[in-house]
Amino acid sequence: MTSLDKISQYLQHTAMNKHWNSIGIKHHHGICIPLFSLKTTKSAGIGEYLDLIPLIDFCKEVGMNIIQLLPINETGPDNSPYNAISSCALDPVYISLHQLPLTNTEKEKLSIFEVPSEYERISYMEVKEKKFDFLEAFFESHFHKYENTTQYKNFIANHSWLKPYAVFRILKDLFGQKKWKNWPKTYQNPSESLLNEVSKKYPKKINQYIFYQYLCFSQMMEVKEYATNQKIFIKGDIPILISPDSVDLWYYRDQFNQSHTAGCPPDQFNPHGQNWGFPLFNWEEMKTNDYFWWKQRLKVAENFYHLFRIDHAVGLFRIFAILPNETPAQGQFFPLNPFYWMQNGKEKLLMMIHNTSMFPIAEDLGLIPEGVYKILKDLGIPGTKIMRFEISKKGFKPIDEYEQISMTCTGTHDLDTLSEWWMEEKREAKIYCKEKEWHYSPQLTKKQLFSILKSSHKTNSLFHINPFQEYLALIDEYVSDHPEEERINKPGTSLPTNWTYRFRPSIEEFSSNEKFKSYIKKLIS
Repeated sequence: MTSLDKISQYLQHTAMNKHWNSIGIKHHHGICIPLFSLKTTKSAGIGEYLDLIPLIDFCKEVGMNIIQLLPINETGPDNSPYNAISSCALDPVYISLHQLPLTNTEKEKLSIFEVPSEYERISYMEVKEKKFDFLEAFFESHFHKYENTTQYKNFIANHSWLKPYAVFRILKDLFGQKKWKNWPKTYQNPSESLLNEVSKKYPKKINQYIFYQYLCFSQMMEVKEYATNQKIFIKGDIPILISPDSVDLWYYRDQFNQSHTAGCPPDQFNPHGQNWGFPLFNWEEMKTNDYFWWKQRLKVAENFYHLFRIDHAVGLFRIFAILPNETPAQGQFFPLNPFYWMQNGKEKLLMMIHNTSMFPIAEDLGLIPEGVYKILKDLGIPGTKIMRFEISKKGFKPIDEYEQISMTCTGTHDLDTLSEWWMEEKREAKIYCKEKEWHYSPQLTKKQLFSILKSSHKTNSLFHINPFQEYLALIDEYVSDHPEEERINKPGTSLPTNWTYRFRPSIEEFSSNEKFKSYIKKLIS
């Protein structure tokens, strides 16, 4: 019996049995991308939903079958995909304008995006201003063609979160985008009568915000359907926390505990710890109403994804909480009694497994209690293995010793690229060189990069998903000469470059590059 046969037999007796059977118990290979980083010859200054169609074709051609996305929910002013203003609403900034049923005059107006489309980094302010002006004009001219269709009416009927979301967006507009806690008190505490009052007063605006969501959902559902037909899986990312200035905190307030904010204690990466500023969940209240909020969130995500990343999965077991005016060093883990941690996590993970067809993969990085790994394996949920973290006094973990029920990756959106890591973390890089019998030099060569990527696709893990810019780095002109420019985000900072990263080549460019495609085919063969 092969190791794959043994793990298949094991997984048939886990809570994840049906989920594994839906995707296949075999090795899966893919790429991780921020949607905003993509570009085509038609996209308007930022990656767009339907840009994923040609990316699906590319992945199928090179033999990959998973595209992992960073969150695509509507964001706040800082543009972080992990600071969404809604757990359900998608971001209209990603709508593929060129695919809308435009008149010839409207098509000509798309030329306003030619300048921001040429920028090396995303200019959110310019793109959003132009895009929302364009969408507003499209709404004025075309909404009447949609509003009485069965498809549009069904969309509204099947999504109860739309009305409070639209009202929230209107009130944000009315009060100059102030945080809801700074609105007039009359509007701080929502009720059905308040929702009805605003809806009657601003019917056009209500329709407008709902219509934008209809366009977002239609395009992402088209992407999922196309991916399914091509046997490609779309993996989403569901952040564990939600912005304090979100419609969720405003409308579903009893589902949250605002007495503390979440963060992480001091560690080797953050010597002072971090305060993320996100409220905690009121798990007791959530359990009382049968986890309605989570079920709604998962049900909406099913429209777009086959798999999903459980962000900060350990937070389902215990979360690091900080009181107002305290430093992260003064925080503590909730629940206070570790006895409840494992029971908590298992209960919440089972809730997710039983209430979605999406396949979960846990982000179980950081300071993790040992029992978490056992529960994940008992349930059949893969964890995450970052190769550079799989190191001990003995050296890097051999690739044939990786846990099979896991996902191997070379890094994440919050980490530096392999080239920068190689340059900055010389001690670790030299250990790797010694094991590979390489001579160390500060610049990671293309041959070394190829070897590391090859190893990431040959570990025992059943999933192998790497940041796409690591593959692009195999072609000189596809990345910057300065590795730090290829970083997506630097946690704990407010750098203007955070979340503005764009891939240098368009999808048309790299998908027609036979040399590039040949490299990727060899990596996963």
